[in-house]
Amino acid sequence: MALRFTLDPELTPELRDAAVALWADATNAGGAIGFVAPVTPEQVRPTAARAFAGAAEGPDRMLTAHDEETGRLAGFLFFEDQRFELMDHWRTLKRVVVHPDFQGRGHGAALLAEAEDVARAWGLAGLRLTCRGGLGLERFYERCGYKEVGRIPGVIRVAPDDDRDEVFMWLELR
Repeated sequence: MALRFTLDPELTPELRDAAVALWADATNAGGAIGFVAPVTPEQVRPTAARAFAGAAEGPDRMLTAHDEETGRLAGFLFFEDQRFELMDHWRTLKRVVVHPDFQGRGHGAALLAEAEDVARAWGLAGLRLTCRGGLGLERFYERCGYKEVGRIPGVIRVAPDDDRDEVFMWLELR
C-alpha cells in the first residue's frame, strides 16, 4: 500500500478527529505515544489540541500519511521547533504514530523517511526524538538511521512500580 504525505495539512475538524482517534487506537494497541492504555479519544484530545495549536499557529509543523487505497489517515508526526534561536538548526519529532491497521507494512519507516527528506530540504542539521524504554522502540528507530545518544532512567512512570527510561535518539542530517 502506498502512502500520500502532506506537510502542513489543513487542520480541519475531520482531520483533528481522525488524528485523535488514531492516537487513541495506537495507544490502546500498545503504542507509547504519551499515554498508557486504556485511553479514550476524550483523554487524548487536550494533548492533541496543544500539538495542533503548535502546528496551526507555528512554529511547529505537522506531517500526515494517508493510505492511498482507502484515503484513511495512516499516521502522522509533528516537527517541534525548539523555540530557541541557538537550536534552530534541528527539530524534535513528536507523536510519531501509525495506526495499528497499517503497522507491519513499513509505514512507520516510510513516515520517518519522509520526515528526513523534509528536514533535509529545510537544511536542518539533525532530528531528535525520544521514546519510552522497555518496548524495543530503540531498535526500530536504529533501523531507520537514528542512534541512541542518551537515556534518563526511570523518568516515565507508566504504573506504580513500573518506571521506564526516556531514550533520546538522534539522526544526523549533515
